Amino acid sequence: MTTQAFGTARPASPERLALVIPTLDAGPYLDRMIPALQAQTLFPSRFLVVDSGSRDGTVERFRAAGARVHAIGPEEFDHGATRQMAVEMLPGADIIIFLTQDAIPAHGEALARLVAAFSDARAGLAYGRQLPAPGATPIAAHARLFNYPDTGFVRSMADAQRYGIKTVFCSNSFAAYRRKALLEAGGFPEHTILSEDMLAAIAMLRKGWTLHYVADARTYHSHNYTVAQEFRRYFDIGVLHSTSPRLLGPFLHTRSEGLRFVRSELGYLLRRAPHLIPLALARTVSKYCGYRLGWLARFLPNEINQWFSLNRQYWTKRGAT
Repeated sequence: MTTQAFGTARPASPERLALVIPTLDAGPYLDRMIPALQAQTLFPSRFLVVDSGSRDGTVERFRAAGARVHAIGPEEFDHGATRQMAVEMLPGADIIIFLTQDAIPAHGEALARLVAAFSDARAGLAYGRQLPAPGATPIAAHARLFNYPDTGFVRSMADAQRYGIKTVFCSNSFAAYRRKALLEAGGFPEHTILSEDMLAAIAMLRKGWTLHYVADARTYHSHNYTVAQEFRRYFDIGVLHSTSPRLLGPFLHTRSEGLRFVRSELGYLLRRAPHLIPLALARTVSKYCGYRLGWLARFLPNEINQWFSLNRQYWTKRGAT
C-alpha cells in the first residue's frame, strides 16, 4: 500500500489543528487548565468546548480564553456521539486533539509533541502520556505509571497477536486523530458504554492506519476511584467486551495482562505504601466481580444494570428505546 493512500506528512501548523474539550462543571480544574493551554508553543486555530449544562462559570471562562462553546443538554451527552458531533463541526481541521476537562498539559510542548506523530503519513491516532495528578493515591499513581510508560511506541493490526487488547489501548483524555483516518473508519461509535477511543482505534487499525503512543507529550490526569467505583467501571468493561465480540475478538486472546498488573501493583505498594496492599487486593476482587457481572448484563434487568454501572445514562437511554 502506498503512502499516498494514507495522510500527508507535512509539519503541523495551527491552521490544520483543532482542540476539543467536552465539559460539565469544569470549574475546579480551570485555574490549572487554562494557563496550561495558554502556555502551549503550538495551539490550534480552532478551539471548541462542548458543554453539557455547566452552572459554575465554565462556559464564561472558556469563552474568555478564546474558545467557541457549543451547548448541549446533559441528557444528550454520549462519549462517542458527542465527540463525533465535534468532529463534524470542524470540517477544516486535518488533526483534531481531544482533552478531557481534568487532563492538564504538563508542559508547554505537550500539544506540539503529540501532533508531531502525524509526520508519519500512516499515523491515524496518537495519544500522550498521563502522569499521576496532584493528590493521586499510590494506587492511582501506579495505574498511570503502569499504563503509560516513559517510552513511546507504534502499533498496527499486525501487533494484535502479540499485545492483545494493549494493541489498541488509548485514551481520549489526551489524544489526537487524523480526520481522514477517523472518518474512513466510520468515526466514533454512538451509544457505547465506554471506550469510544479504543473502538475507533480498532476500526482505524483495520483500515491500515497506525496508533502512536507519544510518551514525551504529557498531561496530569488520574482518578482516585473507590472500590465501588472500580467495580462499576469494570462492570462497564465487561458489558463492552460481551457486546462487541466480533470487533474485539482478535484482541481478547491474552489473559496475562491483568496478572501482570496485579504483580506490578503489589510490588509498587510493597516499596511505597505496604499498608495499602489489603485495599489493593480488595479492589482486584472487586474489578474481577464487576467484569464477570458485566459479561452477564444481558441476562439482568435494566434497572439492576443501571445500578451496577458507572455510566448509568447508558442504561437510561437503553431502557427508553
